[in-house]
Amino acid sequence: MNKTIPAVALIGALSFATFSTPAADQPQTKSKPAASTLAAGNLFADKVLAKGKGFEIRKSQLDESFIQLKANAAARGQTVPETQRGLLEARLLDRLVITQILTNKATAADRTKAKEGAEKFIADYKKSTPTEEGFQRQLKALGMSLEQFQARVMEQAIAEAVLDREVKAKVTVSDAEVKQYYDNNPKEFEQPEMVRAAHVLIATQDLATRTEFSDDQKKEKKVAAEKVLARARKGEDFSALVKEFSDDSGSKDRGGEYTFARAKDDPQHAMVPEFEAAAFSLNTNQISDIVTSQFGFHILKVNEKIPARKVELTKVSEDVREGMVRDRVQRQLPDYFDKIKKDANVQVLDPTLALPPTKSAELPVAPAEKPSSGKPDAAKLGDK
Repeated sequence: MNKTIPAVALIGALSFATFSTPAADQPQTKSKPAASTLAAGNLFADKVLAKGKGFEIRKSQLDESFIQLKANAAARGQTVPETQRGLLEARLLDRLVITQILTNKATAADRTKAKEGAEKFIADYKKSTPTEEGFQRQLKALGMSLEQFQARVMEQAIAEAVLDREVKAKVTVSDAEVKQYYDNNPKEFEQPEMVRAAHVLIATQDLATRTEFSDDQKKEKKVAAEKVLARARKGEDFSALVKEFSDDSGSKDRGGEYTFARAKDDPQHAMVPEFEAAAFSLNTNQISDIVTSQFGFHILKVNEKIPARKVELTKVSEDVREGMVRDRVQRQLPDYFDKIKKDANVQVLDPTLALPPTKSAELPVAPAEKPSSGKPDAAKLGDK
């Protein structure tokens, strides 16, 4: 089981990158308020922080985004330093502006594509949580209602659809460039020794919120794990045991299986240390004793040991191409964001929240043509 739950990481990126649509203008009264009332109104007014063609971004939107950013960080065991609040709010406001501009630029085709992508993302996210109750708890931990979650997913999907059409579609990578990258970076395609192992997880925590079970509950879970182990060692179908008993929803539909290397060889896809140690110590088709990790009790079965080798170009060419396209797009985004903000006549009305040009979205620029996905993930490398 991976050290982090992919869905949590996804929603973490999502909650920082997407935001609410502008709030409606507050109704104005014709009567002139008393001085004290006017002062109070100014003090608590939902003032406009930025504006452009066809939109305004208000303080309430920025506040909501910052609250959700903090909640998202807390859900991952992190904190947002108060000393960085000013810079973070400036970035958040900039993302609010960019998201709104991209939303305004979306075509009907963009929205159709976005709707399909958003629905799939939400379905996959729900699938990654064991129960509906767990899904609701996770949203609460992230500071979102279901409606807010759905709105942000849709906003992100629309923004991505527009970027695909206006930026990504204009980027190409030739077969010759893919081969050149492969030839020039041989170490990236050296696959270390790997193992393909399945497991049954009997969790000792709520996997959605990471809340630990009580000691009595853990004792009950240990007894349950021992019963599963006994059945596995009697020769029962391991994938059937996974389907019936495992709490790891991320691997349950594929028989509890993960394909991975040691953490020192592939830290991006590292398993928890106890899981890794057990898997690499077993022989093919051997079943482990009960392995205890931060997630609970595991029963492992090794399905295959995969020796170290260099991955052929034919197996990784599309991953290399996708990574090169993504990196080229990423290098173009700062200038693209500056351009669309200029075209939309964006004005940041609070100078303390203004970012300088080329700092939009705070996207890193790769120093060289090094695709982030040039090296396929562990599961793909394990395929034969």
